[in-house]
Amino acid sequence: MPSWQSRLLQLGIRLLIKRRVQGNEAELAAFARKKLADPRFAERMTPKDVCLEQVQENSIKGEWVWWKEEPAKYTIFYLHGGGYVACSPENYRPFTAELARQSGARIFALDYRLAPEHRFPAPVDDAVKAYRWLLAKGERPDNLVIGGDSAGGGLTIATLTALRDAGDPLPAAAFCFSPWTDLAGTGNSMMTNDRRDPMFYGASLPLFAKLYLADASSTDPLASPLYADLSQLPPLQIYVSDTEVLLADATRLAARAKEYGLNVELLIHHGQPHVWPIFVGLLPESTQTISQVVSFLSRQVNLRVNALPDKRPVVVTEVV
Repeated sequence: MPSWQSRLLQLGIRLLIKRRVQGNEAELAAFARKKLADPRFAERMTPKDVCLEQVQENSIKGEWVWWKEEPAKYTIFYLHGGGYVACSPENYRPFTAELARQSGARIFALDYRLAPEHRFPAPVDDAVKAYRWLLAKGERPDNLVIGGDSAGGGLTIATLTALRDAGDPLPAAAFCFSPWTDLAGTGNSMMTNDRRDPMFYGASLPLFAKLYLADASSTDPLASPLYADLSQLPPLQIYVSDTEVLLADATRLAARAKEYGLNVELLIHHGQPHVWPIFVGLLPESTQTISQVVSFLSRQVNLRVNALPDKRPVVVTEVV
C-alpha cells in the first residue's frame, strides 16, 4: 500500500497538475514548463553538501553531481523527463544528489534541447553527442550506465539504439522510470488508467508528442523505441506504477526486450505517482526505489568490469 506521504502527494498533484490540456504550441509548452519545471522544489530539497559543476562545452550542456565523501565508483549518464518540452537538470537535483549519495557514483545530467524550439531528433542527437563526449573525457563504457525517466526513459532507449547502430561501445547497464516509449499512444493503459493516474490524462500525451514530433512519424524507432530493434542492448531495469497511463509503455517495452533476448527486469509498483523516485525528501518510496536501482547498477557494473555473465531470469515482474 502506498505510504500516507504518497497518497497526500498524489492528491496535490491531481489538484495542481492534472488537466485536460488544449491550446496552440506556445500555450502547451508554457503550461508544461509552469507545472513541471518549477525550480522552487529543487532549491528547497537539494542538500547543501552536494557538489555541482556546470558544463557548457561546445554543444554539450549539463551538470555533474557528486558527493565529497568518497571517490566515484562509476558514472551515471542521466536524461531527465518533462515530455521533451520542459524541465532541466536543475529540477532534478534532489534526485540526482540522492542517487549520487546512495551509489557513490558521479552523475552527469544532460540539459538537452527541448521542443517546440528544438524538435525531434534534437534530444537524441544531444544525448548521443554527450555520451561520446563522456567517452572522449576518459569514461570507460564498462564503468558507465545510462538512465532516465518518462520522456528521458524513452530517450535512454533511443540513445542506446542509435549508439549501437553507429558501432559505439555501449554502457554496462540502463534503467528507466515510467518510460514514454510509444508516442503513437497505442497502449491500453492510456484509457484504462485515464482516471487513476494522478498526473496525466491519456489524451494529453498525444498533444505533447505532436509538439515534439511535428511532421515526423510517431512510430519512428528513435522517437518511440517501443518499435525499435532492441537487440544487443545492455541489461535493463524498468520501473512503473500500475496506475499510470504509461503502464503499457513500460510493460510492452519489457516484453519486446525479452523477445530480443535482453536481460530485463520489470518492477511494477502499486499506486505510486508518475516517476515517484524523483520525489526525494517527500516519499519514502523514492529512497527505497533508488536503493533498488543502485543495487542493480552496482551489480551490472561489477559484472561488466569482471566480464562475468549475469545468470538471472530474463524478466522479473514484481508488484510492490
